Formats: sequence, structure tokens, C-alpha cells
Amino acid sequence: MAALLSAFRPGDEALGVSELARRTGVPKSTTHRLTAHLVDEGLLDPAGKGRLRLALKLFEIGQLAVAQRGLVDTARPYLADLREATRNTAHLAVLEGTEVVYLDILRGPDAPTLPSRVGGRFPAHATSVGKAILAFSSESVVDGVITAGLSRISPRTVTAPGLFRSQLTTIAREGIAYDREESGVGVVCAGAPLLGSDGTAVGAVSLSGWTNRMRLERVAPAVRTAALTLSRLLP
Repeated sequence: MAALLSAFRPGDEALGVSELARRTGVPKSTTHRLTAHLVDEGLLDPAGKGRLRLALKLFEIGQLAVAQRGLVDTARPYLADLREATRNTAHLAVLEGTEVVYLDILRGPDAPTLPSRVGGRFPAHATSVGKAILAFSSESVVDGVITAGLSRISPRTVTAPGLFRSQLTTIAREGIAYDREESGVGVVCAGAPLLGSDGTAVGAVSLSGWTNRMRLERVAPAVRTAALTLSRLLP
């Protein structure tokens, strides 16, 4: 599908299935099926007479990518400081739908091997970064996560909607979120939101470590301070 999107060139207003198949070398029947899927996903728009054009959603994704690159560059020194000070793993993440996407990860030498990876996703409700973002998001965003289902990731994952909302209220008041083995057995995390000028979260940072090695109450102030400083640097 990436080849089909990349087949559009500067100056192309719209292309037909036959032209897309010719440019990509993909069989016409396959091209027809894949373009129908891209239309359903909002990445292509019908342009009449069987032709297709790139959808505005691609522009929005591109703008988001540019903004996130700037966020990664700005946050990297603070993540490095957190890692060096604690020898644990520092994360930078944003919310996309019901999941967090990790934009940057600096792994600490004393930290556990985590399933998180740059560009990877994880259910937001089971992470400190996810809860930190949701606590400073609109009610509709929170409702969307809860409606999708709070799946059990580990034995300690919070899956009751009422308890989850209560956690978010506490996080909004204290400015710090915790993952106490909710994303994985033996792992704890402290996360804090990156707030835009309107007070809503645009991302979050966190520290993750072993339950028996990292004291959440000790690292939480450092995570909170890093998040507050980064928030002031956001456009």
C-alpha cells in the first residue's frame, strides 16, 4: 500500500487505478482492492470518474510527524538526565487512539528488558505515560479508551472503569501517574504529562525500573520536574 501512496507525484491531482497499477507494477485487480482499503482508511479520496487523490489525513499525519520530531529533539536531553540520574529507562510517548506510541526510549543499565520500543504501541490504560496523558485529556478521549475496553495486560492491570476514572482524578490533582506492575509483572513506572498552552496533554515522559530496585516516591519528583520544564518549552 505504501507503493500506491508513493506513486503520486508533484502535480498529480488524481490518478486512476490503471495508472497506479502501471506506476507501481502491482496487478490491476490487486491495486483495485488495495485502493478500496485506502479509501476506507481515509488515506485516499474518490475524485470522480474512477480516479483517486491523496486524502487530507495524510497531510495531518505528516504535520504530526514534523511536530513529534521536534518533541523528540527537545525532550532527549531531559530523558538522558533522568536515565543517568537513576540508571533506569526513560520514555517519551504520545497518545494515539487507545494506545500510547513511544517516540523515544533511553534504556538504563539497571532497568528490566521492556516490551516497549521506539515506534511501538501499548494500551494506554496500563502505562504511566498513558494514564498521565489521559488525566489531562478531554472527557471524550477518556470515554473512548474506556468504551474500547480496559483489557487485562497483567494481574494488576486496572480494568474496572470506576477505579480507572478515580486514578485519573488523582493523577490530575497530583501531576504524576504510576504503573505498579500494571503493564508487566515486576516492573514499576512513574510518568508525568507534557502540557500544551491549553492545559491538555500532548505527551508524557516516564521512568521504568524493577519493583524491588526503583522507589517510585524517590524518582517521581524528578520525572515531574522534567515534564514541567519540557512543558514550558513546547510551542
